[in-house]
Amino acid sequence: MPWLSLIIAGIFEVGFATCLTKVRSSSAPEVYWWFLGFIISLAISMFMLYKAVHHIPMGTAYGVFTGIGAIGTVLVGIFFFQEPTNFWRLFFISTLIISVVGLKVVSA
Repeated sequence: MPWLSLIIAGIFEVGFATCLTKVRSSSAPEVYWWFLGFIISLAISMFMLYKAVHHIPMGTAYGVFTGIGAIGTVLVGIFFFQEPTNFWRLFFISTLIISVVGLKVVSA
């Protein structure tokens, strides 16, 4: 269950980063809805991370949390915001995924 909480926390980290991007590019009144989404996603993300660190070492939990957030945010940028992709960008995202999986494996 703590690993599920950590994954949910990472997914909501992607949500608050995405909302923050939309806040920057929106105008009133739409900006307020994106900001509300940012606040809600941030609160859920931090709460789920808080729940996870009760059972997972903090260094591991935070590393996995930020890894999920970074990977997810890059993928959202590529698929929804037409951010560029190239070999090196995909290579380093792959190494990040391998690192997150590695942290999970050595923490078991």
